[in-house]
Amino acid sequence: MRAIALVDCNNFYVSCERLFQPKLEGKPVVVLSNNDGCVVSRSQEVKDLGIKMAVPWFQMKDLAKRHGIIALSSNYTLYADISNRVMRLLSQCSPDQEIYSIDESFLDLTGMDGMNSLTEYAQSIRSTIKQCVGIPVCVGIAPSKTLAKLANHVAKKQKQYHSVCDFNAMTARVLDNLLAKIEVSEVWGVGRRSTSRLQGMSIGSVLDLKRSSAKRVRAEFGVVMERIVAELNGVACLELDDVTPPRQQIICSRSFGISVSLLVDLEQAVIAYTTRAAEKLRSQHSLAGGIQVYIRTNPHKDKAPQYQPAMLIPLFEPTDDTRLLCHAALSGLQQIYRSGYMYQKAGVMLTEIIAAAARPRTLFEDVAAQQKSAALMTTLDQINRRMGSGTLQLLGEGVRKSWSMRRGNMSQRYTTEWDELAAAR
Repeated sequence: MRAIALVDCNNFYVSCERLFQPKLEGKPVVVLSNNDGCVVSRSQEVKDLGIKMAVPWFQMKDLAKRHGIIALSSNYTLYADISNRVMRLLSQCSPDQEIYSIDESFLDLTGMDGMNSLTEYAQSIRSTIKQCVGIPVCVGIAPSKTLAKLANHVAKKQKQYHSVCDFNAMTARVLDNLLAKIEVSEVWGVGRRSTSRLQGMSIGSVLDLKRSSAKRVRAEFGVVMERIVAELNGVACLELDDVTPPRQQIICSRSFGISVSLLVDLEQAVIAYTTRAAEKLRSQHSLAGGIQVYIRTNPHKDKAPQYQPAMLIPLFEPTDDTRLLCHAALSGLQQIYRSGYMYQKAGVMLTEIIAAAARPRTLFEDVAAQQKSAALMTTLDQINRRMGSGTLQLLGEGVRKSWSMRRGNMSQRYTTEWDELAAAR
């Protein structure tokens, strides 16, 4: 039988913070989104208080005071590094891995039970990650990815499974009894609107959806829902993707910590965002043929003048050179900028992305300049990977960035910055 495992890190952002701050263990902790806006990660203690995801922080400050909830700003540098360590370990546990998100990974464990059960093997995976990285994880095992997601849900919610739930080890009757107690909204790929429509068809549980007519479901929802029904019946319709396909668009944008009106502040932000986008472009070995830049005022301030322009700048030839991309982005920014407005956000989007190996050749290209550019960008990326993001940057990005997003209570970047290493504190 096919055995697909979903390994999911528990309360990932909070768990990363607790790694280097043991005093947070057992206490209610939330991690907030950009500019300390909304809750994006909750400890179990916070979940037990009934606080939902995406709740604006300002709405729960009184509740936080009553229950001693600790709020931390997002530390994406730390989370990305811890995620990379977890995923590298998981890659050694199976020949086939699909990294689904920053804290989730599918593994193909088919035929890997050997002398032990897959539950025991999954427990050994949990122990390895906990010992080597310090992050707690749950594991769900099933014959399809959709069922593996549900198995992981059960592993998290029901303590008797000790964080590992293997649907393959259950009889059909036991599994159906379990699925009958899970709401259909928990199925991977079933959104809020689909849930309402399914409930209108008297399909309220996962078991109801599993037993529904594939023909009827396809007529009502299309082929995607039909595949979900097949997956719930143990037919694998979604294969593991060993390699994430290159993105066709790369977007980098942020809301500012404070509104800005000066062109110089917008230029610094646009250079910073273009630099990040260019790094992502090079990491997937691609080139961009165009870049769009946009700025906008705060749409929630009705009485303030509103202005939300954007401009697409085509490039003379596809490139991954940060300098050329920034030059094009600044050119567009200078054309759309208007004084007299308070800008809340800026962003860039790389478009017309192609593989670097597919660079079109022309009679007028400067091969020597391309080689120098490639060598410079490679060196830049290597230094920033080794010494920490932003160690080397364009001067135009600025030093004192008044526009940076608010992160009033951010922890150290314990694993990626020399002056913030945990051993140095």
